[in-house]
Amino acid sequence: MKLKYIFLPAVAILCSLGSCKKYVEIKTQGNLVPGETVNYRYLLNNSSALEVGPQIGDLSSDDISYVDGSVQQRDLMSSSNVYLRNSYTWQPEIYPLGDSYLQRDNNWISMYNTIAYANTVINEVPSSNGTEAEKAELIGEALVHRADAYLMLMNTYAKPYNAATANQDLGVPLVLAQTTTQSLSRPSSAAVYAQIIADLKRALPGLTTQTINQLPSKASGYAELARCYLYMNDFQSAATYADSALAIRATLLDLGPITAISSSTYPIRRQNPEILLSKIATGGVTGGYGVTALRLSDELLSLLGTKDKRYQLFTAGASVVAFNYTQAGGRYFALDYLPYEPRNIGPTVPEMMLIKAEYLARNANAAGAMQMVNALRKKRFLPADYVDLSAGNPNEALRIVIEERRREFFCRMLRWWDMRRLKDDPMFRRTYTRTLNGSTFTLDPSSDRYTFQISPYQIQLSPEIEQNP
Repeated sequence: MKLKYIFLPAVAILCSLGSCKKYVEIKTQGNLVPGETVNYRYLLNNSSALEVGPQIGDLSSDDISYVDGSVQQRDLMSSSNVYLRNSYTWQPEIYPLGDSYLQRDNNWISMYNTIAYANTVINEVPSSNGTEAEKAELIGEALVHRADAYLMLMNTYAKPYNAATANQDLGVPLVLAQTTTQSLSRPSSAAVYAQIIADLKRALPGLTTQTINQLPSKASGYAELARCYLYMNDFQSAATYADSALAIRATLLDLGPITAISSSTYPIRRQNPEILLSKIATGGVTGGYGVTALRLSDELLSLLGTKDKRYQLFTAGASVVAFNYTQAGGRYFALDYLPYEPRNIGPTVPEMMLIKAEYLARNANAAGAMQMVNALRKKRFLPADYVDLSAGNPNEALRIVIEERRREFFCRMLRWWDMRRLKDDPMFRRTYTRTLNGSTFTLDPSSDRYTFQISPYQIQLSPEIEQNP
């Protein structure tokens, strides 16, 4: 099958810089010249193509709860909102095959578009004219972007990682070079995770520090490895790489003194010192369109509590979203309503701390786990409102760590990923239910709905892509 069908936008915008050389041999003052390494820096600086990740998991997570019968719920029933409605109710098919743009899964397309950019850099930079250090840095950054995209794809369109079945479970198509004739058959989950790890380890020697966190750095390379190993349930390796990331950057924002999120009180995303690699939900489930506003579940709000600054700063009343949503009450995720601050779903300092805390809890070190949790929480309250959490045993510590992950990362993709990886754990195993338009929908631990189907539109274009159950 032709590779162009897996990510249509990429082929429309990408011309292999090296392959254009035979058409342009004359150097023109002020213009790009084929073969020059700087060309690839311009590619990697294109954050609109590289700073993307999935958004449908947020709607499927238990962070979100729409009120049945509300104006927002009625808006969700519109035909133009079919993919929002389907992901919220855990339907077997999220993007039905049809005649409109709604059949195209922009989550899938955007991440493979990132991979196309990364592949161009990885495969063409070695023959460019820069220094070895310059080339190693560019290739390293591209490898991190590619690994991140594959990790996001795997946690959206493949089963949760299981070491016992990873060699049989389907991964996602591995595209490592920009050709139009390679197979798009799905390799095993084990093969894709092995590629992610290989890319990140290959990237590390060339990575440097960065002042803008939209560009991969050595800290973000370690952080991506920590995240990858966590979702492979290799907690020791995850903790090791989390420590490596924190050894480079461990800065936490003190939310206590901040009274409101604004450009003068809260750093913009690309300069936020907590963010190790900035990534945002593709297309966004943003406040620009009321029906997509993320209404927070009562369970999450209760877990947060009103004194937590994450409640005060990152949630807002219904009137902020739309005047006619106020009747349903509740609170909404607020960061989507700031024009400069869409939610980050990339790895962060708090994520590294909680990965280490989870490792400690799972290895009978409840005190160490709570020390990490409390070090984070102290920066999330006013001093007068802060109280240390304590755990009497490792299982209690683990429960607290998972709850803190939910407080810290709500509406930032990771709750859905955590629901997937924890669904078979006896401590966290549960059945979820929600009601929409008078119908009740259920997600039980054995359900295939924890893995999104690949859009039938993509499979129609590239039939060798095998569908999920």
